[in-house]
Amino acid sequence: MVCNLCPRQCGALRTGTAGAGHCRMPDSPVVARAALHHWEEPPLSGTNGSGTVFFSGCALDCVFCQNEQISHRDYGKAVTIARLREICEELAAQGAHNINFVNPTHYAHVVARVLERPLPVPVVWNSGGYDRVETLRALRGKVDVYLPDLKYIRPDTALRYSGAEDYPRAALAAIQEMAAQTGPVQLERGLIRRGVIIRHLLLPGQGDQARAVMDWVSDAFRPGEVLFSLMSQYTPWGGARQLPPLDRALRRSEARAAAEYMENVGLAGFVQERDSAGEDYTPAFDLTGI
Repeated sequence: MVCNLCPRQCGALRTGTAGAGHCRMPDSPVVARAALHHWEEPPLSGTNGSGTVFFSGCALDCVFCQNEQISHRDYGKAVTIARLREICEELAAQGAHNINFVNPTHYAHVVARVLERPLPVPVVWNSGGYDRVETLRALRGKVDVYLPDLKYIRPDTALRYSGAEDYPRAALAAIQEMAAQTGPVQLERGLIRRGVIIRHLLLPGQGDQARAVMDWVSDAFRPGEVLFSLMSQYTPWGGARQLPPLDRALRRSEARAAAEYMENVGLAGFVQERDSAGEDYTPAFDLTGI
């Protein structure tokens, strides 16, 4: 396939098992882990866990990525679309509250085929927010819950830390499309059935960025229309260790100030505990469930 799925629209020829394009991935899915995950937001994890399926490769180049083993170094195993469908059904049979496709942007065409028949549980699109509106529209009616990041509002910061100057423009448009597809958040017995949860990872020295993100969300949506997840699990990782101020841990004062701002602007959602920072919260990418 000639690929223009993500905002880079690099036009790479992704065929068979040969990797290509900015994501370095072939047309067929490459997966690093599929298992119940208990560390997502409460309406996703519930009591049984979210059925996470981690795709390898990525359209972004985030210097701080905690999943760099699969996003940057492309670790994973190629599977058929039929096998991927079986994996989803196996997770549902294990009691997963949902099927959570993690970093699926460059595999939107695969997800669409997997979902040609509905799954017995809600489907979650868990992306970095760097999605094309046109690609998302092809998924209309197939995805129940969108879980995008909103990493940056400033293009220069997006270029420096993720190699994508157009990230803010693309992510803001994508999130608006996601919300238009799902409508307001719908919860049932504490679990999310439909809607959008917007994530923002707090970065050291980027309090102004966090406030700008929260300002945009509070201006764009009515109270409670979407949920907001303020994450404080940042740990210096990979290239970030040589890039101040990302070379240090998040300060408690930074996390506290951001949480207070979230409350002040009236965003409903979740504030991650500060002790969630650390490598222990990164899943083991060992082909579990593949």
